[in-house]
Amino acid sequence: MTLPAEPPLPDPPRYGHAPGAWPLVGHLPRLVLRPLHFLDSLPGHGDVVRVRMGTRTVHVVSHPALVRRVFTDRRTFDRSGVLYEKVRALLGNGLATCPNAEHRAQRLALQPAFHPSLLDRYTAVMAAETRALTARWRPGAVVDVTEEAFRLTTAVAVRALFSAGITPHAAEELREALEVLLRGLYTRVVAPAVDRIPSPARRRYRGALARWRTGVAALVAAYRAGGTDHGDALSLLLGVRDEHGRGLSDAELGDQAATLVLAGAETTSSVVAWALRLLADHPDAAARLRGELDAVLAGRPVTPADLPRLPYTADVVRETLRLYPPAWAITRTTIRGTELAGTPLPPGSIVICCLYLLHRRRELFPEPALFAPDRWASGGVPRDAWLPFGTGAGKCVGDAFGTAEATLALAAITSRWTLTPVTRRPPRPVPRLVLSPGPQPMRLTARTPGAATPVDPGPGARGV
Repeated sequence: MTLPAEPPLPDPPRYGHAPGAWPLVGHLPRLVLRPLHFLDSLPGHGDVVRVRMGTRTVHVVSHPALVRRVFTDRRTFDRSGVLYEKVRALLGNGLATCPNAEHRAQRLALQPAFHPSLLDRYTAVMAAETRALTARWRPGAVVDVTEEAFRLTTAVAVRALFSAGITPHAAEELREALEVLLRGLYTRVVAPAVDRIPSPARRRYRGALARWRTGVAALVAAYRAGGTDHGDALSLLLGVRDEHGRGLSDAELGDQAATLVLAGAETTSSVVAWALRLLADHPDAAARLRGELDAVLAGRPVTPADLPRLPYTADVVRETLRLYPPAWAITRTTIRGTELAGTPLPPGSIVICCLYLLHRRRELFPEPALFAPDRWASGGVPRDAWLPFGTGAGKCVGDAFGTAEATLALAAITSRWTLTPVTRRPPRPVPRLVLSPGPQPMRLTARTPGAATPVDPGPGARGV
């Protein structure tokens, strides 16, 4: 399966309106209850589609040239507006949420934590945490793969950020708080009024937010008071100085810590969880992956040094990122008048670049709904066709970190275990800022490297 070098794209891009908006709430019920089903319906109405979220209008973009323009035209499309205000309430004004005017300085401050020289140290943490996770598994047991993946990647993110001074209990408290926050944040972004209604869910959310902020602030204070370089991300950030010799304040450190944990936990966990389900539903791909792992590892645990010798494993991760990009909908707000697909947009217009739709365009990827890792080895990817980490100056600073972690986790789990879905129902994504599958109970079967393992083809063997 070869991808076209220059895909034939609609010219000019089409603008349309999503039908079926309800009075007052617009398309919110569909976005909250069945987000992917709703998104899959949008390309039939245009490359830029007008959608109503309550009383607000948003413009969902899936055309590759327009997605690139929104990402790179930073004088017109900014990270501002009510949606980002809600995200900043959780993450603070960190690299992932700050306006464009502050982004370059923040990226320079955070860049040392992702220097290539540190990747070996981080991947060693990833491998150790994956071994610790799977050591608790028992043959015949049923685990929620989505929850286990989140537990793994949060542990890796916390250890990479705070290698010293955090107890297992404190790490678990941060993980639990983050999970509550991430579940509640999407609802608050698409329906801000929900936070004004007294409810048990609101109390849980606010309690988790308080625990998160208190926990991170305590760790930052302990590091600053200790004055010791622990060789981790927070120690590096404590040493950052701007051109005036000023270091980051406690509040700025807390904001960046939140960015690092979110980027290193929720995004990567969704990739691992989706990949394990896709492999369970596609036995041929699973068998080929295990064959590569058996040949390279010969029964031993995977190490960071093995990554260059696992091309098919990397292709499985790439294909998972194509089908289910964690950053599935990236928002920008116009700060001056412009147009998209021939339609004028006044200042303050909300634009959503939908990478989920971009990655499933037929002009870019033949049989776009098919899980086909082979497509990555058989041809080049068209320009702007695959953007799971964004592009331009705002591209995710942790792309290498997340890709390495997902590849290591997938290799470690798949080489030792076969995971079979307990139910034949396809996953139902939980609405979050990150495109994560919902609960996925799977039964564990231990495998001997080199031995064939029977796999139930499952309901998704022909596509996703």
